[in-house]
Amino acid sequence: MKIAIHHSDNSFSERWIASCEKKGIPYKIVNCYATDIVPQVADCDALMWHHNHMLSKDILFAQKLLFAIEHSGKVVFPDFKTAWHFDDKVGQKYLLESLSAPLVNSYVFYDKTSALNWIQNTEFPKVFKLRGGAGSANVKLAKSKSEAISLTNKAFGKGFSQNDSIGNLKERIRLFRLGKTSPWDVTKGFIRFVYPTRFEKIAGREKGYVYFQDFIPDNSFDIRVIVIDNKAFAIKRMVRKNDFRASGSGHILYEKEHFDEQTIRLAFDLNKKIQGQSVAFDFVFDNGTPKVVEISYGFLKEGYDSCVGFWDDGMNWHEGRFDPCEWMVDLVVKQISERNETDR
Repeated sequence: MKIAIHHSDNSFSERWIASCEKKGIPYKIVNCYATDIVPQVADCDALMWHHNHMLSKDILFAQKLLFAIEHSGKVVFPDFKTAWHFDDKVGQKYLLESLSAPLVNSYVFYDKTSALNWIQNTEFPKVFKLRGGAGSANVKLAKSKSEAISLTNKAFGKGFSQNDSIGNLKERIRLFRLGKTSPWDVTKGFIRFVYPTRFEKIAGREKGYVYFQDFIPDNSFDIRVIVIDNKAFAIKRMVRKNDFRASGSGHILYEKEHFDEQTIRLAFDLNKKIQGQSVAFDFVFDNGTPKVVEISYGFLKEGYDSCVGFWDDGMNWHEGRFDPCEWMVDLVVKQISERNETDR
């Protein structure tokens, strides 16, 4: 058995490699950007690549490569059921609705007339989102019909830049004031006004659709539950000051007392339907009832190092530190063994 790992900075790969070395699992570093990547993994049983939704090269082909390798019979991480909807809130809407999940009511329109007719007959505020973006990027509150109409006109007109320069700069300044980023990071926010990123140039403007969600009031936080290999862990993210968004706020609580079993159990139940290798569920609460806002396979690993324990799928609590990236390797090894057993 051998696992191919694409190694890159600020990804899961460093911990995957450490896990393989710790457990004596044979692995091989490969370059998924190389034209000969398929021959590179020919002698391996699995390919693991933590691809990034903010890297232009990854957007171009990461999912296609992984799904192609999966077609060959090899195990991949993330696999199709885990990643086809990654960073695509519209795709997630269809998935969660098809599974009868308690999704926050979501609305997508592909022509301007239908969107404007809906706006005239719905209530406000509504949350406007682009398909992609993490940490509350590309998320706005449409407080009135006029604001929703303006967003819709832009969606079916010149469209939206993949990088909200003003919002990005404000976020960098907020994080700097909280002591969570550097002066250089703020400076880069100003530079973005003049020089677009490579990501923006390749991805182009987002247009031709408009997506809204119901605004669920009175939420001072959201709960993120991540399920990997029949284990779950969670964080509580407080909303930004004078804002409604929690993702990316930087104010996180970890103690077990902040999480109710109903929400944890719901995450387990939903992932049994999704069959994902790693799924992060973001929940808000509608009169105490957890509702999904969006999902993702990836997460910023350092943000979870302070978790104080995890649940197994029997709802048993396991106190103590853990490394979810190690669980990913364990799961891939298990899937390789299951595949080999099936092939016999």
